[in-house]
Amino acid sequence: MPFGRWSAPANTPISKAMTIDLVSDSLSLKPFDAVVFDMDGTILDTETVFKTIVFEVCQELGFEMTDALHLGMVGSSHERTSELLTEAFGVSFPYSLFNEKCVGVMRERMHSQVPVKLGAREILMELRERGVPTAIATSSRRNHVDLHLGNAGLIEMFDTIVTRDDVINPKPDPEPYLTAASRLGIDPAVCLALEDSHSGVRAAHAAGMQTVMVPDLVHPSEEIRALGIAIMESLHHVRRAFPLAPVRG
Repeated sequence: MPFGRWSAPANTPISKAMTIDLVSDSLSLKPFDAVVFDMDGTILDTETVFKTIVFEVCQELGFEMTDALHLGMVGSSHERTSELLTEAFGVSFPYSLFNEKCVGVMRERMHSQVPVKLGAREILMELRERGVPTAIATSSRRNHVDLHLGNAGLIEMFDTIVTRDDVINPKPDPEPYLTAASRLGIDPAVCLALEDSHSGVRAAHAAGMQTVMVPDLVHPSEEIRALGIAIMESLHHVRRAFPLAPVRG
């Protein structure tokens, strides 16, 4: 059950570096009754690892990955990633083999320990202590999610998990976020969404959620800024925007 809505004080300070590079205004959260997280790049620090794998596998298959192409893949569904790679390399690109190799190498490298984003454990513990329900809305497949969240010791921290296997339309469609809110039994308008990718921000914003971008590999574009969201350096910064005590609605 929700513990009550929270509201953050206006003009929450942001680090000088973030003010210059990422945001123009301080974060000011409206009240919320639940939090929906993206997974890779938001909760789990896996995007940098996967980037290395993508470059390695492409080279092995005889194709040259670029930073620009890879950034387009961040936060995208398997379908959109396949489209991007086919557009870049032609119809002869063996996407199924590429995906199989990437998943296999990722599984090996994440077998013993999955890196977690700065502030992830702390924000999840605080939300649990305050009785605020949490969910995952990700473009990753269920087996990937279960393995990585399980190895990170975080899978039990979420009330529900929405994966690519649970929706017809992946991000940037709002369906993953709307599904998460529906499962929690909470109006999307009073959900806080935390994302690291443009695709995810578009999805959460379209779902009507209060959306905070916590950039990982991709920084916000002018289009993303224009959505009126807040941009924070880390999950620690988001957590510090919470009030000292919950405000009952």
